[in-house]
Amino acid sequence: MGIFTDPVIMSVIVMALLSLLRVNILIAIIAAGLTAGILSNLSLQGIIELLVNGMGEHAETALSYILLGAFAAAISYTGITGLLVKKLLRVLRGRRSMVLLVIAGVASLSQNVIPVHIAFIPILIPPLLKVFDQMKVDRRGVASALTFGLKAPYLMIPAGFGLLFHEIIQKEMANNGVDISMGDIALSMLIPGSGMMVGLLIAVLISYRKDRDYDSVGNYLTEAAAAEEDEDSRFQYKHLFTLIGIVAALVVQLLTGSIILGALTGIVWMFVFAVVPFKNGEKMMADGISMMGMIAFIMMVASGYGYILKETGAVNDLVEQSSAILGNSKPVIAFLLLLVGLLVTMGIGTSFGTIPILAVMYVPIASAAGFSPMAIAALIGTAGALGDAGSPASDSTLGPTSGLNADGKHHHIWDTCVPTFLHYNIPLFLFGWLAAIIL
Repeated sequence: MGIFTDPVIMSVIVMALLSLLRVNILIAIIAAGLTAGILSNLSLQGIIELLVNGMGEHAETALSYILLGAFAAAISYTGITGLLVKKLLRVLRGRRSMVLLVIAGVASLSQNVIPVHIAFIPILIPPLLKVFDQMKVDRRGVASALTFGLKAPYLMIPAGFGLLFHEIIQKEMANNGVDISMGDIALSMLIPGSGMMVGLLIAVLISYRKDRDYDSVGNYLTEAAAAEEDEDSRFQYKHLFTLIGIVAALVVQLLTGSIILGALTGIVWMFVFAVVPFKNGEKMMADGISMMGMIAFIMMVASGYGYILKETGAVNDLVEQSSAILGNSKPVIAFLLLLVGLLVTMGIGTSFGTIPILAVMYVPIASAAGFSPMAIAALIGTAGALGDAGSPASDSTLGPTSGLNADGKHHHIWDTCVPTFLHYNIPLFLFGWLAAIIL
């Protein structure tokens, strides 16, 4: 099977090309799934069945995102975000680089300290769009800052989502015959993670320092959010109950491990204490679906596409083909293994879900070539993370777009995926390759 008939390679190319041509990402992912299925000799009916069956794996995630959108709409309705906007205007005016670094820092907390992942984005970012426009901030820089915070911490820090990521690496390496401690995994991922830090600094200090003007006309999250500037800026009881509701939602999520229960807690709180009038419930849900519904469906369809690749054995075939041409050179082996990881993760859109797929082949190949356990961990962790930044189907890019495009001025592919791909996948690849060679 050649490159032009490989289901993984060709389907990823199809998805990337259609996305770059501004074809709707849902259509692009479906087209990629059809391409993979046809090249795997499946019938159209069989492809659709696999696609639909695979979508069910992300049904819970889709519902979580929609409820988070509704909760974000409720918070916006109270006007509390207007207070934040006005304070930030006074403190951060003229300090664009500082704004981007602060956003990257806040996003980093969402992975380890307060593991809510993208849940904070629809609450924090839409109200700040007016601030960004007045400061002429390039939103591509904001997208880069957010994606850094959604990825780099779990690569390097074994806490929260980072602990889960490192545990998956440890488990899959053990399943394939190589034991390694959690401490060694954390050390091995410091070099690849440093590559992302370099990418962030390039994005903030070089690539997106210039002014970028956006049209003044735009529809924000809700009518209430658009009118915040004219509201009484005094702190009111509804703002206090909103803050309590946010804390309650976070506590429930952390205790139960369920984003759905956390979001529902926040929504019910807002209604029970009349922070949001009950009569506005329908509009609140409509606003939530408007903001987060698309990302929910994209995640479901992407899951179906990944299911096609796994069920047809296309990923395993690609890894096996790659292993046949690797040779004995460690630099060449590391380069090709990382390239395979980039292709697979770009298609599937999840670093966590890619590791078990790749580890089956990576561990025996790397062990036979004489790579140390830490070098193998660096290869697997980097390969899993590669492509997540920049993938049209990843929540690391869909999340930032959902917030930055609340007023319709931010394009998912050209303003989020392309910048994050260039600033993070390139240094991740280089630093991960270096780690595999020197560890």
